[in-house]
Amino acid sequence: MADSSFDIVSQFDRQELVNALDQTKRELGYRYDFNNSPYEMNLEKEELVIQAEDDYKMKAITDLILAKLIARKLDTRVLDMSGENERAGGNTVRKKIKLVAGLNQEKAKEISKYINTGFKKVKASIQGEEIRVSSTSRDTLQEVLAGLKAKDFGVPLQFTNYK
Repeated sequence: MADSSFDIVSQFDRQELVNALDQTKRELGYRYDFNNSPYEMNLEKEELVIQAEDDYKMKAITDLILAKLIARKLDTRVLDMSGENERAGGNTVRKKIKLVAGLNQEKAKEISKYINTGFKKVKASIQGEEIRVSSTSRDTLQEVLAGLKAKDFGVPLQFTNYK
């Protein structure tokens, strides 16, 4: 019998992120606490840069962005919020939020090790920014899928090319 397989990737719909940011900007325009308060959101290739008047407004903006991501069914882990606020010009604060896309080598090795040690008759191989999981049994692959969904690796995972 031929091997069955699927791929594990970590990616997100960039257009949905753009839509969530547009909704955030629109809602901030209506809020009284942001009336005459300067703020800026710039989506770059690998990061989102937010600039606000103070730490309180920065927290309000990031909370609103996260709420909009959830409403648009995007995983909030696509934004790496671990960075601190930094002082910017004009008595404002700036936060650089990295966009998480693709599996780095460290995460790929962690996931691959979890699969290879936790499941029998399954082979996981790293192929760039994705992992190919193969087995002769589709039932075993279903068990691997369930195990991966139950465990949190700190990055959003999607499963593609199920054959």
